[in-house]
Amino acid sequence: MKWLPSLLEGAKITISLTVVTTILGMIIGAFFALGKMSKIPGITHFCRAYIFFFRGTPLLMQLMFIYYSLPLINPDFAINDRFLAAAIAFGLNSAAYCAELIRAAIESIDKGQFEAAKALGFTYGQTMRKIVIPQTYKRLVPPFANEFIMILKDASLTSIIALQDLSKITTAIQSSSSKYTVFIPSMIIYLIITGVFSKFFEVLEKKYSVFE
Repeated sequence: MKWLPSLLEGAKITISLTVVTTILGMIIGAFFALGKMSKIPGITHFCRAYIFFFRGTPLLMQLMFIYYSLPLINPDFAINDRFLAAAIAFGLNSAAYCAELIRAAIESIDKGQFEAAKALGFTYGQTMRKIVIPQTYKRLVPPFANEFIMILKDASLTSIIALQDLSKITTAIQSSSSKYTVFIPSMIIYLIITGVFSKFFEVLEKKYSVFE
């Protein structure tokens, strides 16, 4: 019980990072998804390259590059706030995966709806805003739930930059006390967090599936 307050403080950091990362990933990913689907070659190639790079390189290396390497390239790029550095690295990485999820969801919409909207005089923007996107976000709940859980577990990688998340606090307690039993309450906290958010996304999915 004496470890619980410290572990809960670490859990707050883990949850905060996961939520911020997911939001950044969804917002940035939406732009890259639309950019990849764009008919403008320059934008399409750039978005494809971005997605390929961030999905093709390890998140740990991306995090270390942003926190440790950028200041060596240019001191003005130094990010001293560990949480901010982690949020940027995780957000950029998540955006690449979210972009593919969003693109796949948009392309899953029947092409006939695009043609019908065009026949009614809708512009591309109106078609996306009024017809496609309202159907798309319903289909995105399950994959976004998986992405959220993955980010939650990957947050443990931030220990490499000494961010005091749940994983880092756990290893710090273990090192100072030499008691490996601290991993038990730590894993239980992870399970509780995962269970709560999994239930939240399950309820959300059922809510939107009613309108399918």
